[in-house]
Amino acid sequence: MVGSPVIGILGEYDALPGLSQKVVAKREPVEEGGPGHACGHNLLGVAGLGAALAVKATLESSPVSGTIRYYGCPAEETLIGKVFMARDGLFDDLYAALTWHPMYANTLWASASTAVNSFKLSFHGRSAHAAGAPEAGRSALDAVMLTDVGVNYLREHIPSDVRIHCVVTHGGEAPNIVPAYAQSWYYVRAPKRSQLEQIYERVLNVARGAALMTETTLEVELVAACHDYLPNETLGRVMLRNMQELGPPPFDAEDRTFAEELKATLPPGMLEDALRAHGRTREEIGDPLCSVVLDDVGTLARGTVQPVSTDVGDVSQITPTAQITTCCKPLGVAAHSWQTTAATGSEIGFKGMMLAARVLALSALDLLASPGTLSAAREEMNRAMDGRLYECPLPEGLRPQSATPG
Repeated sequence: MVGSPVIGILGEYDALPGLSQKVVAKREPVEEGGPGHACGHNLLGVAGLGAALAVKATLESSPVSGTIRYYGCPAEETLIGKVFMARDGLFDDLYAALTWHPMYANTLWASASTAVNSFKLSFHGRSAHAAGAPEAGRSALDAVMLTDVGVNYLREHIPSDVRIHCVVTHGGEAPNIVPAYAQSWYYVRAPKRSQLEQIYERVLNVARGAALMTETTLEVELVAACHDYLPNETLGRVMLRNMQELGPPPFDAEDRTFAEELKATLPPGMLEDALRAHGRTREEIGDPLCSVVLDDVGTLARGTVQPVSTDVGDVSQITPTAQITTCCKPLGVAAHSWQTTAATGSEIGFKGMMLAARVLALSALDLLASPGTLSAAREEMNRAMDGRLYECPLPEGLRPQSATPG
């Protein structure tokens, strides 16, 4: 790439339905049934913006040339916001992209993540009186249920690190009416996009078979799709070095007391599960709040693949991308829970956010001043892509729409 470098900082700001919560250690919504920041995106976007403003101010009085660009990215929870942006070429001129995510550990997000297809299967049959004339009906619900059975048999014949999960969004109107319409919503995740596409087609074949068996018709709606995340170690080393120099968030006794109160609300076994996932003891990682900066942590470590998905994956296959995590919640607290909403609305979340903002700003400035590091990061990404060019997984005609996070 030629010209002065352009560094992108990614922000996210969407919330999750039904997880409104006050900053207290008991279930108490701000608004009953309202949304809440149970994945910490209230912090994620703000830290990115703060970092971008700090870099801008520094560049105005610095001999270093370059551009910092902040991306406000909606709809990460539906795994599609950045994919639309990627399809429209908004990341094409970046030399690198940096981001972060509120979690428990202060560390580098060095693991890959899964590619995903989110899609709805709608079956159309024929209604009839379920008792008086069942032979006249063609049950769309039967097709949904047969698809589920078929997919469960399919699980034996796919790799163990593939995930398939679904909900039934519509199952009929009443038991005495043969359902003329039924729908299920599936996610299929796999470590690589090429692998995913093969398994996705096999799931669709199961649904086609169910439609044939029930004499119904099938409609497939691709709701969202994204690529797997390619972590860039060259950029990651820059971010990790800056976080190590800054140190962990400065939590105080009040923060630790609130963290312990939130921990006390967790079901049995959650703490042990968290320690296993992090691959560390309480003494090594800190309890109730992460009190160190770690080179790597369990499922976030180099060479691993997290079963979760993120649309940061699409950015990472266009430009070199790296991200960190900082401590914004107590040990054992799961994402997408009311406890996370409480923690990320507290001083715990604020202090984790401020550390992330500083790391993002310092790392962006380091990269703008180091063309060699940016070149090495690009070479690393090109090796990982192995000659492939980014292809948007969304069909050309798909447009943004409201969707419930899954």
